Amino acid sequence: MNKTLAFVFSALIPLAAMAADGSAPADDEFVRPVGDSELSDFLWTHRPIVVFADTPADPRFQQQIDMLLDGEATMRDRDVVVLTDTDPSARSPIRAQLRPRGFQMVFVDKDGVVKLRKPSPWSVREIGRSIDKTPLREREIRDRREGG
Repeated sequence: MNKTLAFVFSALIPLAAMAADGSAPADDEFVRPVGDSELSDFLWTHRPIVVFADTPADPRFQQQIDMLLDGEATMRDRDVVVLTDTDPSARSPIRAQLRPRGFQMVFVDKDGVVKLRKPSPWSVREIGRSIDKTPLREREIRDRREGG
């Protein structure tokens, strides 16, 4: 629960800073609000995991974020960025494109294709296995072995 509260406050602080100076969050921020981002912003650079809920108080949302934060190093190794959207009334571009109902975790590969949709939280281990099975990730692993 403390991690969730820390997450909520850490999500609010960058929003306040953005309101003050108009700049976007840092590119290296692992978990960030979806805001006005679009999936095309991440093409070929990151694998977005979008975590939707109707409210940040949803226990499934809190559990999913806690698991992702605990496995941050594993997810960063796979070029994952976590986007959160807990306000259906804001109608973000990504919410409009993916059309979730209630809680949903969506994994989108670097090519912009949705690879996984889950109506309940998934562990970093399960997400990592799903990522590692994609042709793009297999190629990255193969290139890494051959290059170094």
